[in-house]
This record gives sequence, C-alpha cells and structure tokens, in this order.
Amino acid sequence: MASAPIVEVDPVHPQPRTIERAAKVLEDGGLLAYPTDTYYGIGCDLNSKKAIDRLYGVKNRDRKKPLAILCPDLSDVARYAKVSNFAYRFMRQLTPGPFTFVLEATKLVPDMMQSKQKQVGIRVPQAPLMLAIAAKLGRPIVTTSATDMDGAVLTDAKAIKEALGLRLDLILDGGPQPDEPSTIVSLLDDQIEVLRQGKGILVMES
Repeated sequence: MASAPIVEVDPVHPQPRTIERAAKVLEDGGLLAYPTDTYYGIGCDLNSKKAIDRLYGVKNRDRKKPLAILCPDLSDVARYAKVSNFAYRFMRQLTPGPFTFVLEATKLVPDMMQSKQKQVGIRVPQAPLMLAIAAKLGRPIVTTSATDMDGAVLTDAKAIKEALGLRLDLILDGGPQPDEPSTIVSLLDDQIEVLRQGKGILVMES
C-alpha cells in the first residue's frame, strides 16, 4: 500500500484544483489530513460509515468517544444539531473560529458519531481551506486531531506522512501548525459550559 501523497496548499487562499481533489478523496470514502485554525486534523465524509470506522482505527480511539464534525457555515449547523435561538446567537459571535460546540444531535448524524446522550460536537473553523472543501463536498467532514498512535500531536505534513501516511489517502501541507486544540463549549439546555479550554477565548457581547 502506497503512502499518501503530500500536496502543498495555501490555507487562506486555497487553489480550486486542490479543493476539488480533496473533496473527491472524501467523496470516495478516503481519509484526508489538513491544516485548520488550531492544529492539523484528519477527517472523512460524514456519509461514509466505512471511512468513519477507518478514522477511528487510525486514531486508535474508543468507539464510545464521539468525533466532531466540521460544517462549512453556521447555517448548516441546524441540520445536524438542535440549535435554540440562544445557541445560535452565541455561536454567531464565535464562528468561524477555534471552537467546538456540543449540542443535541439530529437524525442526520450517524449513531456511531453520537455520544450515549445523543450529543455531537460541531466546528465552523476560521480555516478557509476546510470551509471550501466542506462546501464542495456538500456536507460536513468528520474531524479529529492528527496524532500518532501514542496520542502525540503531529504539527506538520512530513510528521503526519511518517506516522500515518500508509493509512491516509491525501495530506494537505499548509506549513507547520502550533499544538493548540479548539476550545470545547457545551450549549446544552441553553447553558454555557467550557469543557476544554483551548485556543478560543470566550468574549461575550453585552
């Protein structure tokens, strides 16, 4: 099995050809590595259960621990999560940005992607490359941090290729990324709770 090719990309002004190639990899059930507004992620098409299963295997992750999904726009979130007026107003202040929001999932989210409580984590990152790929695909991307089998974060494309290249289908190289996770915020029951403090800082409008 060949190692995944690396394609250099401008994360802010991505080339249309690269966007199309990456979206095709996802549509065909492949796994993609990419830079985001936090650190490198690996992901797949939300509609491909086989690819989601592969992604869990690459991460060596407990199937009971749900993965997040990346939506191309805030307007898409309500298809995959139950968004109250309160939650929408809150997310509108912080998207796109380095946040993952925990909400109650809708039936469009596969059961294997939900927590036992039927919840899902959703991202709309400040990452033009990934928003464009998700928009081209036409649905969310299942996303998780790029880590090796020991859980160490991989911060550049070369390290991803060395650790995971044989298990991925394409690696997008946007240059080195800092080891900064997203901030995870629960908006369940219209209550704001920071579950993990990461790169995103909550600044609320009065």
